[in-house]
Amino acid sequence: MTLVQHRRITRQIRVGNVDIGSNAQISVQSMTNTQTQDVDSTVAQIHQLEKAGCQIIRVAVPDMEAALAIQQIKARIQIPLIADIHFDYRLALASAQAGADALRINPGNIGSTRKIKAVVDCATDYGIPIRIGVNAGSLEKEIEQQFGPTAAGMVKSALKNIQMLEDLGFSKIKVSLKASDVERTVSAYRKLAPLTDVPFHIGVTEAGGRIAGIAKSSIGIGLLLAEGIGDTLRVSLTRDPVEEVRTGYEILRALGIRNRGPELISCPTCGRCRIDLFNIADQVENALLERSSEIKVAIMGCSVNGPGEAREADIGIAGGDGKGILFKKGKVIRKIRQEELVDQLLTEIDMMIEHVEDGNGKE
Repeated sequence: MTLVQHRRITRQIRVGNVDIGSNAQISVQSMTNTQTQDVDSTVAQIHQLEKAGCQIIRVAVPDMEAALAIQQIKARIQIPLIADIHFDYRLALASAQAGADALRINPGNIGSTRKIKAVVDCATDYGIPIRIGVNAGSLEKEIEQQFGPTAAGMVKSALKNIQMLEDLGFSKIKVSLKASDVERTVSAYRKLAPLTDVPFHIGVTEAGGRIAGIAKSSIGIGLLLAEGIGDTLRVSLTRDPVEEVRTGYEILRALGIRNRGPELISCPTCGRCRIDLFNIADQVENALLERSSEIKVAIMGCSVNGPGEAREADIGIAGGDGKGILFKKGKVIRKIRQEELVDQLLTEIDMMIEHVEDGNGKE
């Protein structure tokens, strides 16, 4: 059962091989933090993101060398690539020519209508969509002067630029409205939602490090998704972008919208815990990133209460004093030495996943 009652109805667009809009799944995307010009490093990071489930990747295009690198990057990755453009419209043209699957521009800093038209004409020629990226901190000067960096100003900018692109005969549009705080971000999306059928990319920009960023993103993105608002999302963290993808899927899972890969449940620990549960949970969580089957895995600190409290888990381990137990659906299977807990758990998980993928269902 999902907490989302009604999905906002939007037009459909396509980024590479990923459908976007209300008739498609909500997509999880991220952005590389490598130098795009460094093709090997950028490709390596994208491969890590692909394994984590990232569906669309965005790369910064600060100069012509980065734009031209897109051709080499595209040849070595599987997921669609969006070119992130600021200030110089010629970088958008070069990125499209190099094979970008979409362009992200901020009309507030891209320049004159003539330059916008050149970008639109190029996107039309290559059949790729444009994301209008509205940020509270970089609104057009006249809108900034009238409204300030407010939700109302963000909506005004979005409507103005949607209209500009549509007047040029372009309809393959996606919009984002981001601020660095939850209140303005959520307010802006709520205000714009009934005024257009353009699909939305949602997220809280510059959300912060791991704890603050996850908290702000989960609240902001979660509120919007629960109201049926949002077609693609990015969790912005000052961290490895793989963590953005992981967090995005966990938000979707928590709302009952979609799952990807095993779900990990673990206890917060207490005075009964006699094993290094923090380290074990981290090891298992990282190992599960590349597993795709939807099983529930439990990591519990106490062998007395663990299996019972985690009865709904398909498989799990619980610690003791120098040893632990492996259990399935709350039933103890065997005792294991503490140093072998993680390895044996992962072996059992792989056997279970193989069983599931063979079409035999969960054990």
